[in-house]
Amino acid sequence: MSDFFHYIEEPLLTFGQGQTAEDPRDGLSLFGPFENTGTMPNHVVIGTKAGIKLWESWCVELNSPSACVEVNRQRPWPPYPGFDIAFGSPWPLPIKEFTLNTETLSSLAHKSDKNERAYEVAGLYLGEMQKVQRLDNRPALIVCVVPDEVYENCRPKSSVKVKSDIPRSREQNIHLKRAIKDHDSGQLRIDIFDDEAAFQQPDNFEQYGLSPDFRRQLKARVMQNDIPIQIVKESTLTVTEQIRNGDPGVNPLSDRLWNLGTGLFYKCGRKPWKTPWARDGVCYVGLAYKRSEKDKSTACCAAQLFLDSGDGIVFVGDFGPWYSETSDEFHLPPDSAEKMLRGTLSAYEEQDGRPLKEVFLHSRSSINKEEYHAFRRALPAGVELTVIRVRKDKLAPRLFRWDEHPKVGRRGMYPILRGTFWQRNPRSGYLFTSGFKPRIGAYDGWEIPVPLSITIQHGDGNLGQIAKDILGLTKLNYNGCQLGESEPITVKYSSAIGEILLANPEVSREYWRHNFKFYM
Repeated sequence: MSDFFHYIEEPLLTFGQGQTAEDPRDGLSLFGPFENTGTMPNHVVIGTKAGIKLWESWCVELNSPSACVEVNRQRPWPPYPGFDIAFGSPWPLPIKEFTLNTETLSSLAHKSDKNERAYEVAGLYLGEMQKVQRLDNRPALIVCVVPDEVYENCRPKSSVKVKSDIPRSREQNIHLKRAIKDHDSGQLRIDIFDDEAAFQQPDNFEQYGLSPDFRRQLKARVMQNDIPIQIVKESTLTVTEQIRNGDPGVNPLSDRLWNLGTGLFYKCGRKPWKTPWARDGVCYVGLAYKRSEKDKSTACCAAQLFLDSGDGIVFVGDFGPWYSETSDEFHLPPDSAEKMLRGTLSAYEEQDGRPLKEVFLHSRSSINKEEYHAFRRALPAGVELTVIRVRKDKLAPRLFRWDEHPKVGRRGMYPILRGTFWQRNPRSGYLFTSGFKPRIGAYDGWEIPVPLSITIQHGDGNLGQIAKDILGLTKLNYNGCQLGESEPITVKYSSAIGEILLANPEVSREYWRHNFKFYM
């Protein structure tokens, strides 16, 4: 079969009153959100005194219009009309403010041990969240305003130059690693140390079983409160004249308001838009793996199911030695594969319950025949399963758009159109989800567009329809307000789910949530 090229029109989204638009910012500005139920629910804010003041100012900004001063910059960065116009109700001030001591927070963020830093800084925020649980008026959202030094210092590879405590010696670190290993294996070690290597075992080993990344750890530990959180840096809330005007070289205020406003609206339990193109009875499941930082062969498999309603349902499978160094691939044994999909569909039945007709399973990794047959056993009778490998292929051919530039040497320099689908054969092709976007009149990337490689691995399906669905799924990231992402939400955020939970094995499974908003 010869290669075919198709152009897939930008998928539409549904907004208020059933109206459609291709760009979320157009749809929200003209028609309002898909779910408009009146007044926004309450929220609380946790931060330093300076951070809370910034959030109060930001609440005012959310309710005010904003646009780039230069009119030609308003096409790639559309004006923001104000929260009331875009989302159907003004954004309220927080009903309660919980103030953190700036000096205490800074001191904890400068501790020499990266695990202690993340654990104690997260604990400071969690301590205030316990007070939220005692409020009579339970909020729908907790906003955590974080100083930039916390973001810079509390990450796995962060290096703190000015430390607030005395770092351990080399000998003490060796003993600490042994103690952690013994604790994890359930053994008790009794050592005699000399004065130079004096070592006191930590009172709390839990901090060494959690991620040294503050954001991932806080996201995981807060799930027991069953209230979603929005983490935002103080610098994001700081508005200079350059940001307000949308000058070149800065992220305009209008774009920040669109992105954060959409995320807040969704985390408060409302959907800003939905998909008019999704077929009834069809669901899309994203399968992703995340390797353990301690044991590279151990991985977590996470599944994320998306429906025509716009809901995202999360299910996390077992940890196990799913990764092979030999094949450089992840594979589940049949029983774990069946358990994974069965659990995902069980979560679907609890929250939606409509009969399924067809399931499309997306994965960056290949799926072997044993896994495929195990997945099929998890499906109700009569439900079809199509397994598709979807991943960015940096080694794939790059394409450019032909044009009639008067200078011959400058022809073909512009990126290809987003939505171009290069079908190589009936079961595989390249979909360009990034590229020139006619709506904004520009290509908003930094490199030559990298296509998604799409391959039907198992089952039957129309490759053209599958490509259309995948392009549509690039528009369901409610954590921002963009025309479209470079990856479908099924594979983009499934890995983030495993990232949060696998990195924090100390968090009990009973607290894991099925709602996508807890992982954003």
